[in-house]
Amino acid sequence: MDPAPFTPPAAPAGSSVGFDAEAIENWGHGEPGSIYDYIRVAAFAIGPDGLISQWSDRAAEFFGIPAEEAVGHDPVTSFAPRELWRRGRERMAEILAGQEWVGTAPYRDSEGNESIAELYLMPAQGEDGRNGAVCMAVDLRRLRRIETDLAASEAVFGQAPTGFVLFDRDFTVQRVNDSFAEGLGTAPADLHGLSVKDLLPRPEAERLEQALRTVMESGEPVVDLRFNGAVPTRPGRRRWSISLYRLLSAGNRPMGVAGQVVDVTGRQRAEREAASVRRSLALLNEAGAHIGSTLDLETTARELLDVTVPGFCDVAAVDLYQGVLAADTDLGLGHLGRPDGAGELRRVASASTVSHFSVLHPEPEHRGPRAEIGGTFCYPPGSAYAKALRTGRSVTLTGPGNPDPDPMIASTVIVPMVARDIVLGLVQLSRAKGSEPFDPRDVAIANELVARAAVCIDNARLYRREHERALILQRSLLPPGSPAASGLEIACRYRPGSSGTEVGGDWFDVIQLPGNRTALVIGDVMGRGLRAAVAMGQLRTAVRTLAMLDLDPAEVLTALDEIARGLGDGDEPEPDDSDRVELYLATCVYAVYDAVTRRCTFANAGHLPPVLRVPGEEALMLDVPPGLPLGVGGEPFEEVTVELPDGALLGLYTDGLVESRKHQLEEGLSALRDTLSGPPRELENLCDHLLTALDPHHGEDDIALLMARVHAMPDDAVGDWTLPSEPTSVARARELACAWLLARGLDDLIDTVELLVSELATNALRHGRGDIRLRLLRDRTLVCEVWDNGYAQPRQRRARDTDEGGRGLQLVSLLADRWGSRRTPMGKTVWFELNLPR
Repeated sequence: MDPAPFTPPAAPAGSSVGFDAEAIENWGHGEPGSIYDYIRVAAFAIGPDGLISQWSDRAAEFFGIPAEEAVGHDPVTSFAPRELWRRGRERMAEILAGQEWVGTAPYRDSEGNESIAELYLMPAQGEDGRNGAVCMAVDLRRLRRIETDLAASEAVFGQAPTGFVLFDRDFTVQRVNDSFAEGLGTAPADLHGLSVKDLLPRPEAERLEQALRTVMESGEPVVDLRFNGAVPTRPGRRRWSISLYRLLSAGNRPMGVAGQVVDVTGRQRAEREAASVRRSLALLNEAGAHIGSTLDLETTARELLDVTVPGFCDVAAVDLYQGVLAADTDLGLGHLGRPDGAGELRRVASASTVSHFSVLHPEPEHRGPRAEIGGTFCYPPGSAYAKALRTGRSVTLTGPGNPDPDPMIASTVIVPMVARDIVLGLVQLSRAKGSEPFDPRDVAIANELVARAAVCIDNARLYRREHERALILQRSLLPPGSPAASGLEIACRYRPGSSGTEVGGDWFDVIQLPGNRTALVIGDVMGRGLRAAVAMGQLRTAVRTLAMLDLDPAEVLTALDEIARGLGDGDEPEPDDSDRVELYLATCVYAVYDAVTRRCTFANAGHLPPVLRVPGEEALMLDVPPGLPLGVGGEPFEEVTVELPDGALLGLYTDGLVESRKHQLEEGLSALRDTLSGPPRELENLCDHLLTALDPHHGEDDIALLMARVHAMPDDAVGDWTLPSEPTSVARARELACAWLLARGLDDLIDTVELLVSELATNALRHGRGDIRLRLLRDRTLVCEVWDNGYAQPRQRRARDTDEGGRGLQLVSLLADRWGSRRTPMGKTVWFELNLPR
C-alpha cells in the first residue's frame, strides 16, 4: 500500500501564520552549502527510559560510535566518567521531567582526535505522551574559532581606516564599511544593492567590472588597480587604488569578491614628486659624468646640450662671449660686454627635438639676425637675455609674457653661465607647447646644470689660454720657415697636439756651421705644458751655443746633458711635485753634415733613430747607439759617421709621428719606412704626406719632423791646396786664390780675398806649425779657410797707436761678412766668409 502524499497542515483558524507567493516560490530553492560547512553538529534522541533511542549518521561521525553500539545504551554511562554517573542520572531525570540542559563534555571523534562538545538537551514528547529528549552536540573549539574570526572580521571591517566593500556573485554591493561610504560621500545603507555602474563612470565601471569577473573566475587577486572619479563632498577628481580578492565558503564555493579601497590622490602627488626628484638626481648624475670630459670649449657646450635635450627640455642653445673663445687673460663683466649685458656673443652649440624648428632666436620679436652656430650677435639692452647677463641671475619666460616669437615655444628659462664670479655667456632652455612649463624645481635644476657646465667651460678657457701661450712660446723658439743649408734641401714641420692635450716639448733646429757644414738637431723634452716649452727653449739655446763652439756631436750632447741636469737644480721640490724631475729629461739627436765630403756624423741621446732613404733602395733606420736621455748622466755618447750619396733622404722625427696608444712603436717605425720607400716626392709634399699617412691618432702628441735631401756640391765649387811652411807660401796662396776666383767669374772679390788670404796665411806661417792648407768654397757664399797645425786660437785685440802689428784680424773683421776659427783634430782652421756679388 503506497504512502499518502504529504499535505502541509492548514493554519489554525484565526492564526496569522501564512506564506505569500514569493515565499512559496523560494521554498526549497536555497543556495548550496549550510552550517555544516563551518561547524560540526550531531543529533540524537533519548527515550522516556533515559536510554538512547535514535542515533544519526552525523552523531556516529561526530563521536566515532556506530548506531548499533549507541542505541539502547545509557548516555550517562557511555559518555561521562564513572565519578559523574550519579550526578548525570540526576540531571537526566530532570531533563525527562521537562527541564532543558546545556553543558560541555569532552569527546573523541571517529579519527581519534580529542575535543570538547557543547550539548543541548531539550525535552520532547512522544506519540504516547511520554517525555523524552532531543540532544544537539556542537564542536565547541571550532565554534569558538568561528566566533573569533567573525569578531576579527567585524573589527577590521568596521574600524579600519581604509574602505572595504563586498560584492556578491552578481557584482552588486552587499556590504560596505563606514570608510568606504565616507570616501564616496554617502551613507553605507545607500550603497547596498548598487552595481558597479552605479558607483563609477562608465569607462571606469567597465574596467572594474572586468577585474571583478577575472577575480571571480580565476581566483587570482588583482592588486593596486587604479581608477578615477569625483566625490560630491570633495573638490576635484580623486584617485583610488582597489585590491580585489575572491571570497570562498568552507567548501571552497565562490561567494563573491571583497575589495579594499585606498584613496591614493595624495600618494599619487607624492609619487609624482618623488619621480621628479629621481629624474632630477639622475639628470645631475648624468651631467657630472658626461659634462667636462674634455678641455675643449665647444665640446663641453655640446655635452651640456646632450644632457638637457631631450631629457630636460626640447630646445637649447649655448652662447658665449667672444672673449671666452679668444681665451683672453683678464676677463670680467666690463671686459666681456657692455655693463648693460649687450656684449657680443657667439653661439657655440644648439639642439632641438622639435620637427621643422629652427634654432632659438637670439632676441625677441626678430630684432636682429637669426643666430646660427658660429654666428655672432648682441642681445638688445632691454631684453630678458641682457638682464640675465647683466645680473648673473636666471630669468624664466612662461605664459603670455613670454616674448619668444616662435609659436611652438611655451616656456623658456635663461640661465647665465657664471664661474669664479665671471659671466661667460648664457644658456637658453625651452620647452615646446604640450610639455609642462618650467616650475621652480626645474629652474633650480637648470641653474645647477649650467653652473657645473660653466666651471668646466671656464677650466677649458683657462687651459686654452695656457695652451696657446705655450704654443706661441714653442713656435717662437723653432726655426721660421724652411732653413737654408749648404748642400742640403731642408723641409720641416711642427704639429702641436690637439687642444685637448697639453703642448709638448718637441723641437728641431738647423744650424749653419763654418766650412759649409750644417748641424741638424731634433729633440723632445719629457713632460707637457708651459714648463716643458720653457725647458725646450733653454735646451735649444744651449744647443745653438754649443754648436758655435764647433764641438763634435758627442761633445755637444755631453755638455747638453750637464746643462739639462743643471736645469733641475735649485729649491727642493715639493713632495707632490712628481713631474719636476721628468720635466728636465729630454731625448735628442745631433748630427753634423759636411757638404764638401757628404759625411754626416750622428750622436744620439735616447731618441728614435734617424731614417735614411738612398735612391733606388728601401728606407732603413740608421744604427746609431741610442745612449741615455739628457739629464740622466753617467754614460758617454757615441758617434757614428755615414757617407750620404747624392739624392739621399735623411729624416729626423719625434715619437708623436710613429707612436700611439693604438699600436706598437715598431708598427709606426715600419709604416715610416714603408712610406719613405714609396715613389719620390717633392720634399715639402713628402712632409705633408708623412703627417697624413702616419698620424692616425688625431693629435695625441706633438710632432716634430725634419727632412733633408742631399745635393752634392759641383766639382768646381771647391778649391783645395796644401802649401809648405815658408815665406813664399803667402804669395803663392794669393796667386792661387786670385786664379780660382778669375776662373769662376768672381772678379769683384779678388782684391778683398787677396788681402784677407795674405793676412791669414801670414798668421798661419808666423803663429802656427806645419804645412799651410788653403781651401776655397763656393756655395751660397764664398768661404775661405786657412789650416795649420797650431792649437793656439787667434784672438782679436785692439792695437795701440805705437804697436807695429796686431791689426791683421781687425782688418779681417772689417772686410769679411763673417769670420772665425775652429779646432781641428790636427790643429785649427781660421776662416772668413763673403757674400757673392749679385
